[in-house]
Amino acid sequence: MKALSAADLIAVDTETTSLSIHDAALVGFSFAVKEGEGWYVPVSHRSMDLLSAAPKQIAKAMIFSALQPILEDASKPKCLQNAKYDLQILRNENIHLAGICYDTMLMAYVLEAGQAVSMDKLAEKYLHHKCIAYEEVAGKGAKQITFDLIDVEQAAVYAAEDAEVTLRLCLAFKHALGDQIKRHDEIELPLSLVLADMEWAGAYVDSTQLATLSQRFGERIEALEMKIIEAAGEDFNIRSPKQLGVLLFETLGLEGGKKTKSGQWATGQDVLEKLAEEHEIPNLILETRGLSKLKSTYTDALQKLVNIKTKRVHTSYNQGVTTTGRLSSTNPNLQNIPIRSEEGREIRKAFVAEDGNVLIAADYSQIELRLMAHFSGDAILKQAFADGLDIHAATAAAVNGIDLREVTGEQRRQAKAVNFGILYGMSAFGLAKQLGVSRSDAKMFIEAYFARYPTVQTFMDETLEKAREQGYVETLLGHRVYVHDINSSNGMMKAYAERTAINAPLQGSAADIIKVAMIALQERLKAEVPQARLIMQVHDELIVECADADREHVSTLMAETMQSAVELDVPLIADIAFGTSWFEAHEL
Repeated sequence: MKALSAADLIAVDTETTSLSIHDAALVGFSFAVKEGEGWYVPVSHRSMDLLSAAPKQIAKAMIFSALQPILEDASKPKCLQNAKYDLQILRNENIHLAGICYDTMLMAYVLEAGQAVSMDKLAEKYLHHKCIAYEEVAGKGAKQITFDLIDVEQAAVYAAEDAEVTLRLCLAFKHALGDQIKRHDEIELPLSLVLADMEWAGAYVDSTQLATLSQRFGERIEALEMKIIEAAGEDFNIRSPKQLGVLLFETLGLEGGKKTKSGQWATGQDVLEKLAEEHEIPNLILETRGLSKLKSTYTDALQKLVNIKTKRVHTSYNQGVTTTGRLSSTNPNLQNIPIRSEEGREIRKAFVAEDGNVLIAADYSQIELRLMAHFSGDAILKQAFADGLDIHAATAAAVNGIDLREVTGEQRRQAKAVNFGILYGMSAFGLAKQLGVSRSDAKMFIEAYFARYPTVQTFMDETLEKAREQGYVETLLGHRVYVHDINSSNGMMKAYAERTAINAPLQGSAADIIKVAMIALQERLKAEVPQARLIMQVHDELIVECADADREHVSTLMAETMQSAVELDVPLIADIAFGTSWFEAHEL
């Protein structure tokens, strides 16, 4: 306590029984205030033998009364590795951690997005120190025990090392980051506190709806499998790629088959999509696989992920994973719920508001295209957005040299493909494939696009030049995306790096904007409508749950906050919708 009270910076870590925040029990605290030293404070270790007494530990009440004032003191600077986890673990114990100044995981992410950000990996890379592996103290696989059953003396060395290494990493990163520390201080760290609240709140899920969907998907899969067997004229294992390959390319004699290194026929999605026009079986297989994935990944899995105590699903938002700066999520992965298929939209019906509440969804409209207009400074693109035009129809009119009112549905579809294709550095070959036109037609379309929007081409050329010179590109708010293969002699690797370099400033800046919006929105909600909760973030969309009576206020607040998150040369627009379910909020 004397050391903690006198410290300029305290490294804090918790040891628990689970990675699930609502199920985890606190086992102990670890602290470090200078290099080479660490403490472990055991709280709830148990004996492996249920009949034996627990290891000797200071009474939990005494530990909390001593540590809580320091942990909750905002004037005592603290550093942690993945702070949002520890924050929630301590919240379970009614300890409200304050004074979080550094998160070494986020510091590493700001330094180089895409690198492994686990503490053990970071310690090896930056400190040349090999940490004690969790498996060394807890065991592996089925024999692995929870931390509360580990011998206290053994746990102490492992846990104290965690805190001491976190402290050393923090000091190393502070030095290495230089001016980039602002990105950590102003965006990533404040965002992690917002995400902690979102994970804690969770999203209410209707398990009955999920069970109904699971049953319906299961029945549809069975019917499709019977149809496949009937069309094949013989019984075979539909889930066996080997047997499917033999049926398609040997029994049915379909053309275009290629064998893998193992000698069996390739039956991946791209292969089946090409064959779908020739025979009904590939199409039926694709539909079966799609439904099976939805069933296993969402309707079945979500039911198991509903927390017994809260009746909600508590996804984990990952801040240190993607190179572009976008958030990802796990258990469940909310970012990958399909929105184009009817079945995927049905899954959104299961995400509901509690009685008396409503879900409000706010989605940035065509944010990456707006960013292209901003970055390129193209006068025609900027004017189209300023006038609130349908950007795809406007592009079709511009490229085809016709009046906006003359644009056909097919012309708009082609223009939309080009608009988004340009964002991702799509080639004439890729566009031809997507539109179902010849390569020369696709090339002409792209050339007509750049002729009409020449500054877009200039922006892309300059972006590639910068990437080749410095090895990275930057987003609107300074997130660096490294493109290590931009000067590679390998043509495929170089082409991929070039596509990444063009898209990353756009996709990464969209991520910047929604991060800033989330931080500002959380602040306003707490100040103006404290009962309202930001519960989900999916790509360019935020979802808030609030009382139905607060719907208008919260909708206005969300629109204002999101549309003023940053200042661009074109208007930022957030489309607002509401409903009793996530599905309804998109349909109304």
